[in-house]
Amino acid sequence: MECFEKCKNEFINYLQVEKNAAVLTIEHYVKDLTSFFSFLERQGIHYLQDVTYQTMRVFLTELYQKQLSPRSISRQVSSIRSFYRYLEREGIVETNPVHHVTIPKAGQPVPNFFYEQELEKLFAVSDLNTPLGQRNQALLELMYATGIRVSECVGLTIPELDFDMETILVSGKGKKERYIPFGQFAHTAVKAYMNDGRPKLLKKGNHETNRLFLNAKGTPLSPRGVRYVLNQMVKDAAMTENIHPHKLRHTFATHMLNNGADLRAVQELLGHENLSSTQIYTHVTKSRLRNIYMDNHPRANHRKQP
Repeated sequence: MECFEKCKNEFINYLQVEKNAAVLTIEHYVKDLTSFFSFLERQGIHYLQDVTYQTMRVFLTELYQKQLSPRSISRQVSSIRSFYRYLEREGIVETNPVHHVTIPKAGQPVPNFFYEQELEKLFAVSDLNTPLGQRNQALLELMYATGIRVSECVGLTIPELDFDMETILVSGKGKKERYIPFGQFAHTAVKAYMNDGRPKLLKKGNHETNRLFLNAKGTPLSPRGVRYVLNQMVKDAAMTENIHPHKLRHTFATHMLNNGADLRAVQELLGHENLSSTQIYTHVTKSRLRNIYMDNHPRANHRKQP
């Protein structure tokens, strides 16, 4: 097991330093490899070189017996495949036993999103006469206006906002940068917060920071803090819907496509490396197009016949 842990730690270091992998991605790799190593120990396998294709088939069978979702199984196999690809590159193993292992097809979940009427309730709930109310309004407006991830949002600094061009510079996954435009509502809300609420919050902290969004203590807002803020806004609006920061990202993408935005443009705005990641949002667009067709084509709906 000592060899396993040593190789795992070196692999994680490679992901952090060379691949700029996100924190959550690293956590998934650690979890998946730890589970795999426990399996190897139960099988009496003490060397990574001794893992074969048949070993992997047994491992897959065990995952199925645990009744894990296809998505979870796919992720674990993918993690182990990447690990062995690294070991192969480093000359630690000669072959990759996961190379020919077939990953079960994972069903793509339909993204949750807000309808425009639901969003209006959230936009109307903050007390704009208070620093926290101004911050909450700015947070909501900017996340919906740009579709940025929660990690990108809390990492935003004041120099990264350009109010003349109405754009923000975002550092996304793998430290890839992209510019995203924002509109008048976000412009107004963020300006009001920066001119009034943010300076008042900053006074409560013990040090200067150029982070845009601050918590009640005047220090940078965390991803957990964003989730708390959004959940409180939902409660204040007397809404029953569940909310998470990614739901605003889903909403941004869905509304953009529903209103005619080009799929590749939305891909660029979201910072997706692959177009397939963006295509999950076309489900609503297809539904909308069908409704338009059914409502307007003379021979689409028999109820419209004279």
